[in-house]
Amino acid sequence: MKRTRTLRILVAVCLGLVWSVAASAQEIRYNFMPGTDFTKYKSYKWAKIPNAQYPNQILDNQIVQAIDSQLALKGLSKSSGDDADLVVTYQVAVDQEKQWNSYSTGDSMWGYGRWGGWGGYGGMSTTTTTSETIRIGTLDVDIYDAAAKNQIWKGQASKTLGSGKDPAKVNKNINKAMEKLFKKYPPPAKK
Repeated sequence: MKRTRTLRILVAVCLGLVWSVAASAQEIRYNFMPGTDFTKYKSYKWAKIPNAQYPNQILDNQIVQAIDSQLALKGLSKSSGDDADLVVTYQVAVDQEKQWNSYSTGDSMWGYGRWGGWGGYGGMSTTTTTSETIRIGTLDVDIYDAAAKNQIWKGQASKTLGSGKDPAKVNKNINKAMEKLFKKYPPPAKK
């Protein structure tokens, strides 16, 4: 009887850990213009989207630096003139969602019953449910062919946002998200 209870608690803890890791993981999406020869692009420049809201200057700089470092790893050089092959833009959005958390307390036991088969026995239990508003941050990166003025690649990273109290952790999360996002740039070649 004690072994069954310990096993049940262990399973609940493991499920909780799996759910918390899945909830905090970054979701990455990307799309690209089929038939684009990404090898011909060597340089890029930044552009701001008119009427778009950007985060504060510190966060803006952290995002731009994270993208710059990933593009440099891809062999692209930053240009400030009109000779750039690509134009890079980004936008951010923060949505709020409700998260429901439930947990049970008490001595209720489920296990192998006295008369055969599975059944419940034991004391009373109580289930408590709470709600919490969570913030989901989404960062979109768009890359355009400067000469043709066509979008050739779009990447999106979404993640549940924390409190943002630790600036080093915020910067680390931005860099990690951009590293994960730019694994999809340039798109994998067809085999």
